[in-house]
Amino acid sequence: MISTFEAMGRIENQCILVVEDEPTIAEAVASRLRSEGYDVSVVGDGPAAVDACASLRPDLVVLDIGLPGFDGLEVCRRIQTHRRIPVVMLTARDDEADMLVGLGVGADDYLMKPFSPRELVARIKAVLRRAADAPAAGGVELGDLAIDTLTRRVNLGGEPVHLTATEFDLLVALSEARGGVLSRRQLLSTVWGYRDGSGARTIDSHIRSLRRKLGSEVVRTVHGVGYALGSASDEAQS
Repeated sequence: MISTFEAMGRIENQCILVVEDEPTIAEAVASRLRSEGYDVSVVGDGPAAVDACASLRPDLVVLDIGLPGFDGLEVCRRIQTHRRIPVVMLTARDDEADMLVGLGVGADDYLMKPFSPRELVARIKAVLRRAADAPAAGGVELGDLAIDTLTRRVNLGGEPVHLTATEFDLLVALSEARGGVLSRRQLLSTVWGYRDGSGARTIDSHIRSLRRKLGSEVVRTVHGVGYALGSASDEAQS
């Protein structure tokens, strides 16, 4: 059953769907988000999550990977079919393969359990801020790669490539460096809004996801410095 935030006259507030089958975690997350002023609904399994997304049309979904019915990865695939929904994924497993698959099916960010509610709120705010930012007009072409910043579309060799909102913003940040190298700290500040340098694994996972979608030669590693767009012929990939 969906427990909806009880507040009349607050429909202007952003709606967040929490999908978590552990009641203690679900209620702790929901309580913290409500204290931040969000309208919150909670469900505990995969089918209910898909139904809730269709009926509530949330602004963001906090999505656990391990769910009854079907898992969070399948939920993420299904809810992205008809419209783009920002997703912050939760996982109890320190498994990079799960993280990469999650990013590949449309998740914008992820957190491993146990996590700090404060960090979850920060991640949610960053994802929502990126989703709400109006795109600047213009485009970038790098060989076979075309980035349209107005429509937020990417083509590689004339074929469309689906990127999450976070992946797109990361790609744009690298493209705006015009071949220059951006450190992890710079990317975390520019794309995620983090100021303390935390979240290096988040950067690495998104870079790997970009390489999987665009090809390993598109994003190169400058070891000990950071990342850049361009030919990887003289740099080993991480």
